[in-house]
Amino acid sequence: MDSRIERARAIIASEAEAVRQVGERIDASFDRAVERILSMNGRVVTAGMGKAGLIAQKMSATFASTGTPSIFLHPAEAIHGDLGRVTEGDLLLALSKSGETEEVLRLLAPVKAAQVPVIAMTQSRDSTLGRHSDDVLELGTMDEAGSLRLAPTNSTTAMIALGDALALVVQEARNFGPEDFARFHPGGDLGRRLMKVEELMRKDGHNPSVTSGASVLDALRIMTSTPGRPGATSIVDSNGLLIGFFTDGDLRRMLEQKPADLGDLPIDEVMTRSPRTIDPDTFALEALAYLHNHKVDQMPVVSSDGVLVGLLDVQDLIDLKIG
Repeated sequence: MDSRIERARAIIASEAEAVRQVGERIDASFDRAVERILSMNGRVVTAGMGKAGLIAQKMSATFASTGTPSIFLHPAEAIHGDLGRVTEGDLLLALSKSGETEEVLRLLAPVKAAQVPVIAMTQSRDSTLGRHSDDVLELGTMDEAGSLRLAPTNSTTAMIALGDALALVVQEARNFGPEDFARFHPGGDLGRRLMKVEELMRKDGHNPSVTSGASVLDALRIMTSTPGRPGATSIVDSNGLLIGFFTDGDLRRMLEQKPADLGDLPIDEVMTRSPRTIDPDTFALEALAYLHNHKVDQMPVVSSDGVLVGLLDVQDLIDLKIG
């Protein structure tokens, strides 16, 4: 069993070395490839056969999710009509370890005739694919991992790493940030974490508030009658500007110190003035950390000019499994 473990470690080490070597080979052609992608008006069209084709599909998905429109084109299908998917303004990213894959080479003439530039990802710029491409991302000559050294392993791992580097450097050059990423990843855990407070906050009839001058009893009625019974209410002035916040905890502390006639006591005398607030553009994960750091369960949401727009409740974040 130990020998199998050692073989597995050797294979992983071989692939890691392939990635290291391809990283060292990155040169000015990589920079030119980035510039070509940034300056194009269309899409990055990725293409490859076999295992390289699977890597090409992954690259296309990575480009698309990081702000660069992209599609995958199967070379065999392309020569039977799918070449119509490629138009002027696009860019072809062709993958072939050897640079001699027949189906990939057959794409070159019609694609270049359509004024579509070609970036090759192959082991040598002296290969047929390399010689007929506008730029070459060179993998270098490499053996595959395993005892037979036949199954695409080192080469495909190096392709993935190089493709990721290309897509992410382009992403950074576009200033593609978390907000953009959230727009392309609305589902699942990632999408929930990148939601904004404005998408999660309680608003309108679910956002309890009373106007300055109201009694504590009025505030309690609002807190109790608001759907969801949030256990807190904001206090605003006549212009809707937040001036205070009052919670169940404030009520308990107030009664412990000095019981009072709630019907007569103005909320302004017992509310928390200048309470902590949160911006509606804050990301959900950041908002959860903010609530935890300040050890509070609710927080008013205010606009940049101080107007109350909602209430953020920690339970809403927990229900969405954020955190």
